Amino acid sequence: MITEAGAPDVLKVQDRPAPAPGAGQVRVAVKAAGINFADVMARMGLYPDAPKLPAVVGYEFAGEVESLGSGVDGVTAGDRVLGGCRFGGYAEQVVVDVDQLIPLPDGWSFEEGAALPVNYSTAYAGLVRYGSLHADERVLLHAVAGGVGIAATQIAKQVGAEVFGTASASKHAAVRGFGVDHPIDYRSESFVKAVRRITGERQSLDLVMDAVGGSSFRKSFSLLRPGGRLVCFGASALVSGEKRSIPTAVKGVVQTPWFNPMRLMPESKAVIGLNMLTLWDAKGSLEEYVEPLRGWLESGAVRPVVAEAFPLERGPDAHRFIQERKNVGKVVLTL
Repeated sequence: MITEAGAPDVLKVQDRPAPAPGAGQVRVAVKAAGINFADVMARMGLYPDAPKLPAVVGYEFAGEVESLGSGVDGVTAGDRVLGGCRFGGYAEQVVVDVDQLIPLPDGWSFEEGAALPVNYSTAYAGLVRYGSLHADERVLLHAVAGGVGIAATQIAKQVGAEVFGTASASKHAAVRGFGVDHPIDYRSESFVKAVRRITGERQSLDLVMDAVGGSSFRKSFSLLRPGGRLVCFGASALVSGEKRSIPTAVKGVVQTPWFNPMRLMPESKAVIGLNMLTLWDAKGSLEEYVEPLRGWLESGAVRPVVAEAFPLERGPDAHRFIQERKNVGKVVLTL
């Protein structure tokens, strides 16, 4: 439970009544739950889509089907599944509509299953569905060592793109192994200068996926060539420290650029806002963004990378691990 807005220690394990599946629903015994930066922002009181506190968050899980509501076909008790949930993932049990479930691929751990729904749907939507990435194009992925960053790297390489990615120097060997062609140490060098140095061009990118926000949106936009697309899908720049910092949040908002259509038209560039929760609510599931990955998943070309798995009672440590940027891959909770 996020008992109140604050530092990681506001996460507490508490007992609540077991949820009961209704018509068309399934109750799953959760074995692993994915952690996303949105959960961190919700804990800090900075995520407008979060449920009213106290609340259980968590958008994704993997586990075993425990019981079925009326009218459910296609699954049976004991099936190994993964899926998305509209919050409630940090729990021993979760109830979801049966169409939110995906069979856990053979040979996958529960931890890997919990790392799939949000990160890979976000990466696919940003790169392919909205970013329209094509072979031989250049893409820049910010925070490329994180869950979305690795998912996007794997997908971009399957498309045939050249991948630039920002990460601290200690993570460069790992991200090269995942397929990043040009790792950039954002801590020691401006990523704008680095991209221009590598390419020898002032405007050389076709697509940027940016969840940093603030001034990063402006800098990313400056690297786009005509026809380029900037996909904005987060604002980690608004977060500093373990608790909400109003000055940091205000600074990030003030530094966020306004994109005027009268500028976008003559430059022939696009700025795309991406919020997977909005799409999820509008379309009823993430299937549109996960189903196209099925071939790559079955062939093993695309597979989640788990950085660390923390027992549920160590939820505060897991949140700190993410905020301290120690992870290379997805961070999950296990039960």
